[in-house]
Amino acid sequence: MGQLLKKHIKNEKGLTLIELLAVIVILGIIAAIAIPSIANIIEKSRFDAVKADAVQILNSAQTYISANDYQTGTLTNEQLGAYVENVDTFVTSGTGAYSVTVGANGALTFTGTGKKGNVTVTITNATLKQINEAKKASSGNTTTIPTTTP
Repeated sequence: MGQLLKKHIKNEKGLTLIELLAVIVILGIIAAIAIPSIANIIEKSRFDAVKADAVQILNSAQTYISANDYQTGTLTNEQLGAYVENVDTFVTSGTGAYSVTVGANGALTFTGTGKKGNVTVTITNATLKQINEAKKASSGNTTTIPTTTP
């Protein structure tokens, strides 16, 4: 009897159909959980990329103001061009181009619409703090960062 059992165990090769189906079901469940999470991570990283470009433009505007003794007004891409590098999310010319407004107290506000992949972020008169604190909209691919309150 022991010989027969050993022979039967040695001849057992591969998986049964039920074992194979169980593995496929488990993999399907894992994929169903993981795919939406990965999509959300990708959208959030695109949103963060647009925010980072807006912050870079504001920092460049601060450098421009210091270097050129600029007081108040609106800075455009043409003025900031030499100070801004590798920003490809915002429109740089024509209608809808970004701008930075310098207030009487030296406060900077940013206006522009950035697009990265399928994520669009519209920023209107936002300060650096508002941009940094902004969260991605929970639904849809368009987020508006609120305007400053006077």
